[in-house]
Amino acid sequence: MNQKLTLTELNEQIKDALLDAFPGTVWVVAEVSELKENRSGHCYLELVEKEGNDITARSRATIWSYAYRMLKPYFETTTGQLFSHGIKILVQATVEYHPAYGLSLNIRDIDPTYTVGDMALQRKQIIERLQNEGVFEMNKELELPLVPQKIAVISSATAAGYQDFMNQLESNEYGFRFYTHLFEAYMQGAEAVPSIIRALERIFQYDDFFDAVVIIRGGGATADLSSFDNYDLAINITQFPLPVITGIGHEKDDTIIDLVAHTRLKTPTAVAEFLVNGVERFYERLLEMENSIVQLTRETLQFQKERLEGLAENLSDTVSGFIRDKQNKLTRTGSRLQHGVSSFSFGKQRELIGQKHQLNKVLSVWSVEARNELNRKRRILRRVAGESLLKQQALLDRVQRKLGTEATKRLSKETDRIRLNENTVRLLTPENVLKRGFTLTLKEGKIIKSAKELNVGEELETRFADGNVKSKITNKTENGK
Repeated sequence: MNQKLTLTELNEQIKDALLDAFPGTVWVVAEVSELKENRSGHCYLELVEKEGNDITARSRATIWSYAYRMLKPYFETTTGQLFSHGIKILVQATVEYHPAYGLSLNIRDIDPTYTVGDMALQRKQIIERLQNEGVFEMNKELELPLVPQKIAVISSATAAGYQDFMNQLESNEYGFRFYTHLFEAYMQGAEAVPSIIRALERIFQYDDFFDAVVIIRGGGATADLSSFDNYDLAINITQFPLPVITGIGHEKDDTIIDLVAHTRLKTPTAVAEFLVNGVERFYERLLEMENSIVQLTRETLQFQKERLEGLAENLSDTVSGFIRDKQNKLTRTGSRLQHGVSSFSFGKQRELIGQKHQLNKVLSVWSVEARNELNRKRRILRRVAGESLLKQQALLDRVQRKLGTEATKRLSKETDRIRLNENTVRLLTPENVLKRGFTLTLKEGKIIKSAKELNVGEELETRFADGNVKSKITNKTENGK
């Protein structure tokens, strides 16, 4: 049977073997998965190595307080990154093994240049990933409203940058009004990214109400900016349905969220000025449009006034000619009607005379051949002749009455039409036109139809319905000049 060892003896041999294998310090590359500081100033870490999302190695590590006080500020100043979990580091450490607590690394030094390179690599990979996914420019493609006045603000309520932003916005010199609502979030530290994402999720519930989202922070250490180089935060901003404006107070370098946001500005104050200037530009555009509309209205009114004056003059001439034509036509119609009646009466009279002569001739013949029979029937003949004459006379009377009635109706109708036309013309006479508010402008007794007929210094007479006014030209402008 092999020699038996107690657990303590085994661990002591492992400790001695490790001491022989690693008598001095070694440089180790690892990722910080956990980091805790106690009240004494000691730092306790858990270091891991990953392949994808799988952890392939794990070890505890410590940095005693006397070393931690020097290494932490040195690392953060050099890298601009907080010394926290989630970063890759290159550290110089001794390998220690305690029989009761197992393996641990005692960190003596750190090389920040390795972390800087790794951070730059991670930043590049995040940017390339966003570009490959086709979302890098997505938020920039959103259209910012012409007048963004309802603003969702993501910041810390106690941050100086937030106060500067609100003061600049509310005390703008133009008196423009903005509606803002603060969605509080941590702007630094480990909770910054999930806190800002939660704020975006709350704003998303009111995306139909707000015009834009503003993410602002003021001052703070450069190391605090590492939270804004995060893929999860960037992907949320790229796909957010509202334009995102950043002002995180960093003037030298752009963070990833600066690159994917709709608009990047340096400071919270600059964001406020951007919003105020946008409203100012829109206000100036409104003033220009107002002036253009007023000028166009004036020109249109002047054109229509001159057009109406020309139409009124043409209408007066047309109506006068129309009335003269109708009067002549009515006179000719009356003459033809009178001539027709006279011709009809004359024809009937001639017809009666002819019949009378024929009758006398017949009677004469009969008187030679049958005077006795004629005498016998004279009374009958006279009665028949009288009845015939009465019938013809009655027929003639009816025809005359009918012609008279038709002529009277025709004359009455034409008279009514003439009266209607006269009333229409009367309404369009210069006197009635003047009574409706129009005026006539005369020079030396002649009506002026165009501004081109006038010169500065000439005297004009303006005729109103209730009197005349004389004026003198002091200035002259023409349409389009």
